[in-house]
This record gives sequence, structure tokens and C-alpha cells, in this order.
Amino acid sequence: MFILNLLKNWMIIIGAIIMIISLYPMQQIKKKLPEGPLRSKWDLLSILILFFFAGYIVFVVAQWNRNLTASDFIVPFIFFFGAIFALLTSSLAVQTAMDILRINKLEQDNITDPLMEINNRRHFDMRLIEEISRAHRYNSPLALFMVDVDHFKKINDTFGHDIGDDVLVALGRLIQDQVRRNDIVARYGGEEITIIAPETTIEVARTLGERLRSTIEDAVLVKKTNSHPAIKATVSIGIAGLTKNIVSMKDFIQKADVALYEAKSNGRNKVVVFEES
Repeated sequence: MFILNLLKNWMIIIGAIIMIISLYPMQQIKKKLPEGPLRSKWDLLSILILFFFAGYIVFVVAQWNRNLTASDFIVPFIFFFGAIFALLTSSLAVQTAMDILRINKLEQDNITDPLMEINNRRHFDMRLIEEISRAHRYNSPLALFMVDVDHFKKINDTFGHDIGDDVLVALGRLIQDQVRRNDIVARYGGEEITIIAPETTIEVARTLGERLRSTIEDAVLVKKTNSHPAIKATVSIGIAGLTKNIVSMKDFIQKADVALYEAKSNGRNKVVVFEES
């Protein structure tokens, strides 16, 4: 009888410890989740486990000094393996969440330019093909911007490549702040940035291009320090609108490039819209 009672007590103690430990992984998950319905559900699960634990403690206190019967082992047995189940479930949930976050980060790194922290060329190519296809399918407008930093080589030669990198980073952030959420901003190469603007007519694109050009011209991209003055820059922007005879990504980019070349040839710091004529 003594051994059975000791076994029951140890099952109670170990089960209680495991149940408390199972709450720790849940707290790890909650810290990584934003405020919202999903986090509330994890809060609810934690509360339910605490209720389960509290109810069991009440049962233990009430039954602690009673003579043992066969039924006295049922609740400790269920609680003990229930605690193991809760711990395994919460631990697996944490591991799964961590794996998903790791995969998402790898996917994000795969489509993000490491310097400017905007989309890279690979992602740009993929999205442009998708948007051209979608625009033709639904007969919706689509605009493509090619943005080039004016005299960027001079910035690098004068202040160094580190400052040039800072200019590009600041420019990427500035453009991201100016465009809509569904616009796709990407680094095309070097100091060239592209913007894919779905559901955007050429008139709206021209207005956006002028706003971008003016905002960048007025902005201080790199603040003044003891080693260099405040650095500003201007951009030339070429814009092309999707037409029925544009069926490939290459054609679309070429037309935006032609407009960009004209903007640079006409004195830079300009916005030019491609016209078929």
C-alpha cells in the first residue's frame, strides 16, 4: 500500500511539473505573434491548461489522505499523460512555428536585395511576368517605372562607395514610402530601381513619377557629418504603360528604358513617359 501511495504521489508531482513546463513554450510562441485573433487563441489555450491544473490540484487536496482504491489511480494517470500530451503539443507547436519563421525568412532573403532591402531582380522578373499576364487577362492598366540616380558615379568617386551605398539605402526607403502597398519596388541593377504599378493608368503614373522626382530632389539622403556634407541626389524616371502589343517582359522593360534614356539625355532630373510615336 505504501509503494502504491508513493507511486500515486510521484505521478501527481511529476504531472504537475510537466503541466507547468508546458506553458513555457506557449509563452515563447505568444511573444513572436502580433496582437490579434491568433495570439488570443494561444492565451485561451494557456488559460484552459491552468484551469485543468487548478481543478486537478483541488482533486489532489481532497483525496490526499483517503485510503487508496483502484479508482484513485485513474485521475493521476489521466493527468500525468495529459500533462505529457500538453508538453509535447506545445513543444511541437513552437518547433513548427520556428521552422515556418525560418522558411519565411529564407524566402524573404531569396527575393530581397541585401543592400537596399527592397525586392531583387529575380523577384522583379517573376512579378512583372505575372502582372503583364494579369493585366492582359482582365484588361486592366499597368505601368512600369525605371528610376536611375543621376551622376551616381560622381557620388561614389567623391565620397566613397560606403556613402554611395547609404544613398541607395535611403533612396529605397524613400521610394517605398511614396508608392502604394501593392506596388512592387525592386533593385534592377546598380543604381537603377524599378516600380511595377498595377491598376495604374499612364496619367496616374506620370503624376506619381513627378511626385517621386520632386520628393527625392528635396530630400537629404545622407545627413551631414564631420567627414562629409549633407548629400542629396536627383533621379531620372522613365515610364511605360502596358499596351496590347506588349506581350513580353523584355518589350515592356525596353520601352521604359527608352523613356529613361530620353529623360537622361534631356538634362536628367526629369520624368519621361514612353510614347509609341
